[in-house]
Amino acid sequence: MNALVVALVTLAAYFIAYRFYARFLSERVLSLDPARKTPAHSFEDGFDFVPTKRVILFGHHFASIAGLGPILGPAIAVIWGWLPAVLWILFGSIFIGCVHDLSTLFVSLRNRGRSIGDVTRKLVGPRARILFLLLIFFTLSLAMGTFVRVIAVLFSGSHPESVLPVVTLIFLAMAVGLLVYRRGVGITPATVFAIIVMFFSIWLGIRMPVTGIGIPAWAIILIVYAYIASVLPVWLLLQPRDYLNAFQLVIGMVLMYIGLFIFHPAIAAPPVNEAATGAPPLFPFLFITIACGAISGFHSLVSTGTTSKQLSRETDARAIGYGGMLAEGALAMIVVLACTSGITRGEWLEHYSSWQAASGLSAKMEAFVQGAGNFISKVGIPAGLARSFIVVMAVGFAMTTLDSGTRLLRFNLEELGEGLGVKPLQNRFVAALVAVVGITYFSLMTVDGMPIGLTLWELFGTTNQILAALGLLTVSLFLYRLGKPIVYTLIPMIGMMIMTVTAMVVKLRTNLAARNWSLLIVGTVIMLLAVWLVVETVLAFRRHSAGDDAPED
Repeated sequence: MNALVVALVTLAAYFIAYRFYARFLSERVLSLDPARKTPAHSFEDGFDFVPTKRVILFGHHFASIAGLGPILGPAIAVIWGWLPAVLWILFGSIFIGCVHDLSTLFVSLRNRGRSIGDVTRKLVGPRARILFLLLIFFTLSLAMGTFVRVIAVLFSGSHPESVLPVVTLIFLAMAVGLLVYRRGVGITPATVFAIIVMFFSIWLGIRMPVTGIGIPAWAIILIVYAYIASVLPVWLLLQPRDYLNAFQLVIGMVLMYIGLFIFHPAIAAPPVNEAATGAPPLFPFLFITIACGAISGFHSLVSTGTTSKQLSRETDARAIGYGGMLAEGALAMIVVLACTSGITRGEWLEHYSSWQAASGLSAKMEAFVQGAGNFISKVGIPAGLARSFIVVMAVGFAMTTLDSGTRLLRFNLEELGEGLGVKPLQNRFVAALVAVVGITYFSLMTVDGMPIGLTLWELFGTTNQILAALGLLTVSLFLYRLGKPIVYTLIPMIGMMIMTVTAMVVKLRTNLAARNWSLLIVGTVIMLLAVWLVVETVLAFRRHSAGDDAPED
């Protein structure tokens, strides 16, 4: 199979899906209303609720949901062969992931910009809300703590050339925010200037790598940065940083696809690989390994945590929610093709000789960096510079996820403080401090020399996908209360719940047999929380069917 065929089919399918299915969902199912006042206007405060132009918000949303997820997941999932990964990314994103992102954004828009966890108070009850928020707190703290560790390793070890471009982008973003929002400079000239400086900093970073700072020091620097970023006004850093980073990623994706069209190589990997030594079964673990790029519960936290508070018109949700997820699917697809056709058959066999060989961070990154660098080099860019650009792009997106994730964790704690009646937690500075304490615990605390975050990381995939299923379940209940069709969210929810619960049960049995008590205990608690939330939601469905409550619109 030629990789160009896969790319063309994917892009054509995404165009058709956005043109027809996204319009159907927006107009016939969700009834998005351009005249309806959004939370960004109703509660505008200059910090979190800020009406934003669609192109800028798309950049923020896309950069926030992307991160390293659609790179690392597909880069390891091709160990099962290229065909299962391609099919899951293609159909999963169109019919599950995009629906999830768009519909959760819609629910938040119709509920004063509240997060998906907070919305459950009205839909299901206060007990379910607390359970959901606790589950989100664990997931975000673990994810951001691990991201801090990963970025610190990349900065201090294999890719010090990425430090200067990433730091430069932080100050560029603040300059753009001030120029556009406080000095009245047009977004176009500010963007052009920032992009020129941004790409110059990549070239400069290769020549001036920052070395001599160890992993613990970088972790502390990143944690302090995350705290500051989470309490600053969204227009000053988070929004313009993600917007500019999105240009970096989009340019990188375009170059990769152009290089692929020029190169049009045959796929070196087998369609299905049944000889992957030590790999878990394809079902259900393919659907857990590839989360971002097909569907991810983290996206609902972004959609309902930051994006819903900045959406200027309700109809913009189609481009940002559904379109943003399609863009991430396109990224995940080019990662699959880079890892299966951007390298030779021998290189693929070397990278994916066993589950242990493919699952390390360096193995996943290097397969993608090598393949994507080869694609971009076909455009005429030197291979070394192309690979460095790919590294900076990947690390930059890990940073954008850290920015957004810490702010989302702050929102989560403020809502949890409100639900539990803990007034100090309702203060954004206190909530942000507690958030970074959680992140610090998972990034710096160790057990037997291993960071706790890395020890528990295998629970993130299943927990993340359980959050996605619960998000779709919450949307289904909200639509049901409004008398709208729920089949488009309920069927994907059932599929996701089956896959994630199956994976969780397999993991629990494995950890029990290995007497891995920490993973067994934490995994069991997560499973029980998820089952409890499902039961609470089913009871809410029954209450509404019996006429015991009424929808709030």
